[in-house]
Amino acid sequence: MSMEEPSVSTSATTSRAVRFESFGGPEALRVREVAVPEVGPGQIRVRVTAAGLNPMDWFMTSDAETAARFGLSLPCGFGTDYAGVVDQVDDGVSEFAVGDRVFGGAMSRAVADYVVVDEAGTIAVGGEAHRTPDGVEDRTAATFAIAGCTAAAALAVVKVGAGDTVLIGGAGGGVGVFAVQLARLAGARVIGTGSATSADALRALGAEPVAYGDGLVDRVRALTPGGVSAVMDLHGTDTVLAARELGVPDERITTIAGQVDGITSANGANAPRDAVEEIAGLVAAGRLRVPIAASFPIEQIRAAVERQAGRHVHGKVVIDL
Repeated sequence: MSMEEPSVSTSATTSRAVRFESFGGPEALRVREVAVPEVGPGQIRVRVTAAGLNPMDWFMTSDAETAARFGLSLPCGFGTDYAGVVDQVDDGVSEFAVGDRVFGGAMSRAVADYVVVDEAGTIAVGGEAHRTPDGVEDRTAATFAIAGCTAAAALAVVKVGAGDTVLIGGAGGGVGVFAVQLARLAGARVIGTGSATSADALRALGAEPVAYGDGLVDRVRALTPGGVSAVMDLHGTDTVLAARELGVPDERITTIAGQVDGITSANGANAPRDAVEEIAGLVAAGRLRVPIAASFPIEQIRAAVERQAGRHVHGKVVIDL
């Protein structure tokens, strides 16, 4: 890094950030005043305007053992998905400039006024950024990183393509809204499990709704006389068990939240290269939409997390900053 001052467009010295100072659920979250972070070599700073919530956000810090698995220790920040505007860049950065609209992921530190990320990092190491396409709102862009990559990874595991009939468990959740539409864009027929109240939301995404719970296998068989060829369980393991009963081979079944012997789990970190930018492009082109179920100001972070953690949200929950 040269001795020149980095490009900067803010005069603020303190900012807001959501912090975990003890392990636990929404009750452990605090909004704190913190120093505005400064960029280091190869980094950009983003003035965050929106941060999308995911189940992993609160799961990672539920207890010390789980946090350690993700490389986290107290005190730590909260949230991973963000969108905003670049407001400081290191001299060595060539891909971004002050004023660029960006989105991306920064593990467990995105719900804050400012986030510093590496120009060439990853969500888990250093954070990452992508340009937000024209016509895509920040609230929407703030939902792409975790859910979009996880959905793309799940489709890649089971190799969804034209002619497939895909059963998606938990189709109305944050990952489900992406998975349903990506599967449809790949040419597949989609059957999506959900509650009775989610049926219209699933139809709007392009899925044929089916109620989860006892009798799922029979209901799916009635809908698909020709059988199901691939299954993504985005909630737990119940849909995996149904898949096996339906005769779907293990290599065409995946999970994101549960572990089952013989089944390959999908991890967003293993999504196809450029998957999240492709998703952003689909949204910009009007070919994929992201329903925003609710948005909350940062001061209502606990209420927002409780709403998201209820698992009956049809779409994404976003924090406005």
